[in-house]
Amino acid sequence: MKGAQRRALAQTVSVTDEGLASRDSLRSVGLTYIDVRTEVAAGRWRCHGKQTVALHCGPISVDATRWRALWETGVDVTALDGVTALQAAGLRGFDDDRIHVSVAHTARVKRMPGVVLHKVIRRLPTELAGAGIPRTTPAVAAVRAAGWSVSDRQAALVLLMTTQQRLATPGQMLEVTAMMPGRSRRGFIKTILLDAADGVQSLGELDFARLCRRRGLPEPSRQAVRRGPRGRIYLDVRWDNGLVVEIDGAQHREGLNVTADNLSRNAVTLANDRVLRIDLVGLRLYENEFLQQVALGLGAEHWR
Repeated sequence: MKGAQRRALAQTVSVTDEGLASRDSLRSVGLTYIDVRTEVAAGRWRCHGKQTVALHCGPISVDATRWRALWETGVDVTALDGVTALQAAGLRGFDDDRIHVSVAHTARVKRMPGVVLHKVIRRLPTELAGAGIPRTTPAVAAVRAAGWSVSDRQAALVLLMTTQQRLATPGQMLEVTAMMPGRSRRGFIKTILLDAADGVQSLGELDFARLCRRRGLPEPSRQAVRRGPRGRIYLDVRWDNGLVVEIDGAQHREGLNVTADNLSRNAVTLANDRVLRIDLVGLRLYENEFLQQVALGLGAEHWR
């Protein structure tokens, strides 16, 4: 087979724009081990492991390294998962250079540098995305990424970023949580997703009053009403000394709600009340720090 013909056939099974193919796919179009060795010896192709062939000699892209990770583990049912699957689906702003893949817990896999292998008890019937590089759907990937995170803070961050960037809804992730067995942080993940969806007032004004009582802080009034330049303003909680706490859920970040909230809270401040803003997820992660600020605002240096 002539070199031009070899290279043309190889391009038909390339999975990336710059040219990357597995040895299995090259064999499927009639290219042999000798054909590959000839192109590599000529300096036109380069091998990146036992199963991965770049149809060029330059560096390989991020997308190519993910394909390489799947091929080199040697398992047909391997898929990108966790943060890596979310990045492949378009997640921005979450840095993790490692490649996370999941395999069945009974699979024998090959370890390789830079690749984190996660064994899962079983795959959900529809957890794999239908096109492109083998990967789990964003809802599944986000829930697993939260379970694999090194801290609750990182777990909450990946769940919120998935929601904010519209890769999956809190409802979709809650469905996955209900179906997925044997996972750490199960209760915490459910709580964060409910907060993100505002599905329940788990840390709304009633629950906030409970947290205050537990620390010996005076219980505030709830849903206090003030009049602002655009009508009535409903305050989540307020004490008689003028301290106001606003507990922000996901709805406060939608559309023009931020603008409306700013106008209302500015009016409250100008009326000589002091406003502390606490988001639901922040209260989950930094409860003590936020309540210490409340205590300082009330003039209470210590609490039970």
